[in-house]
Amino acid sequence: MPEAELAPLSALVGDWRLEGAMPGDGAPTIHGSASFAWLDGERFLVQRWHVEPPEFPDGIAVIGADGAGGLVQHYFDARGVARRYALTVDAEGLRLERDDEDFAQRYTGRFEDGGARIAGRWERCDDGSTWEHDFDLHYVR
Repeated sequence: MPEAELAPLSALVGDWRLEGAMPGDGAPTIHGSASFAWLDGERFLVQRWHVEPPEFPDGIAVIGADGAGGLVQHYFDARGVARRYALTVDAEGLRLERDDEDFAQRYTGRFEDGGARIAGRWERCDDGSTWEHDFDLHYVR
């Protein structure tokens, strides 16, 4: 693996089951699958996912070094949405952050069960200062 900052991504490689829920009574349950695999040369990690219900789009993301010692995720989904997130992976878990003026979003996931589960939640900020719980999303091997 060429870049040292890519080494923590190995904890994500493989197939995962997705589980989650929107907040509120009667909110849809989220389920699906995700996979992480190295692109040839192991300089980029490719994530693919399929999620139900249909309000949650399927997609693909490419993760790699950002050139400044950190990691970046380039996100693309079935709606045609493209986003860029700063990514951090360490022994505790993973974090994705996006601070765009129009739509700020972050995911915090904690490694559990020896790395076989990532318990996480998405939050969003629509006004530039107040973060709100958006939905829970867990990865399970």
